[in-house]
Amino acid sequence: MNTNTIARLVDGAYVDPDGNGKTMLSVPTRSVVIADSLKGMEADVVRSLDLPPPFAIISDPDTHVVMGKRVERALESLGPVIKIHLSKNPHADMPSAEALVAETRTAGTLIAAGSGTINDLCKYAASKQNRPCAVFATAPSMNGYTSVNSAITEHGHKKSLATVAPDGVFMDLEVLAAAPKRMIQSGLGDSLCRATAQVDWMLSHLLFDSEYREAPFSLLVDDEKGLLGEPEALVSGDLDAMARLARLLVLSGMGMTICGGSFPASQGEHLISHYIEMMHPNDWDIAFHGEQIAVTTCVMARLQERVLQGPTPHLSSTTVTKQSVMSHFGENIGAACWDEVAQKRLTKDGADELNVHIEQSWSDIREKLLAIIIPSETLISVLKRAGAPVSFSDINLEEGFFIDAISHAREIRNRYTFLDLAADADIVDPKTLV
Repeated sequence: MNTNTIARLVDGAYVDPDGNGKTMLSVPTRSVVIADSLKGMEADVVRSLDLPPPFAIISDPDTHVVMGKRVERALESLGPVIKIHLSKNPHADMPSAEALVAETRTAGTLIAAGSGTINDLCKYAASKQNRPCAVFATAPSMNGYTSVNSAITEHGHKKSLATVAPDGVFMDLEVLAAAPKRMIQSGLGDSLCRATAQVDWMLSHLLFDSEYREAPFSLLVDDEKGLLGEPEALVSGDLDAMARLARLLVLSGMGMTICGGSFPASQGEHLISHYIEMMHPNDWDIAFHGEQIAVTTCVMARLQERVLQGPTPHLSSTTVTKQSVMSHFGENIGAACWDEVAQKRLTKDGADELNVHIEQSWSDIREKLLAIIIPSETLISVLKRAGAPVSFSDINLEEGFFIDAISHAREIRNRYTFLDLAADADIVDPKTLV
């Protein structure tokens, strides 16, 4: 898959692999420009979308230097510009999101100059005001550029909130390649979780007949192969390798948009990461989201392998209770978590019914899941070759806390993953996964 795949999706001309050969897929993003350099093109790519001024250009001190200043200066030729400079290391939380809504009341279009947090805040503020938005990427650090959701923390609980997709996504490969190495490694981590997320999502589908689609994964096949083959090139300034990662990040976000949620790119590995971000010690030397995902993907890959290589699981009723959730997470976060986990708890009757299905179908389920898995040792090797983290200690966490994260992550969101299967079957000790 390449840039032509992105163009066909933008044009509504990509054949849906889940359809009858006649159904076409499309995405709300109207323009994606991935170029070796965008210098001198900033106004042109925005002008092509006929977006309404004034343009609120949102950056933080770091992204302002590498891209925000350029965009501000260039867009002054198109209309009034509102310069919004966030503080260093802004947070994607509800107070910050609502503050940005207030600051952009008079804007016609919101334009992010940044990556994960700035993009999420911009999409949220745009959606709350029914305004269009666009983004000039500053780092290949995450796959949310083209998605219709933002990861926003509310009352301590990290949520995936429905927002809007940007009308335009503009990626200057020279800027991306010059990003801090940790941010490039983060993008690699956020891309490699495709395998564990797909296995988790398919597991839920095969157990409960819930929705599942092949489309978001078919988009990624060719570029993922290239990424697995040459991870070192990413951190050496190779623009071809960076273009491959940029396409993967864009297409992964489009896959989420096609599915109407983060299901194809966020499963057990993201639940563990969300737990870390919600419950980390106050003195934690914070790791980037993609660095966390690199580590938690290794955990989920080991867990999935362990279960699939073992005997047929036999489930019991879920032991998680409201009291245990409230006790562990505290009153505010615990209440939100209980609302989520209560929806997927297995009763004794539910477990018995599911066990009948598993006894009859586990051989077929195992075969289908093993066909799409990437071995944990392969993932670890690829990440190490790019210098990315692979262990809890690499992201500054203590072993005990990380084991808690694996044990309790399933309580955060109503998604049935291998975390649930292993716990409900009591077959894998989280201590053996670190």
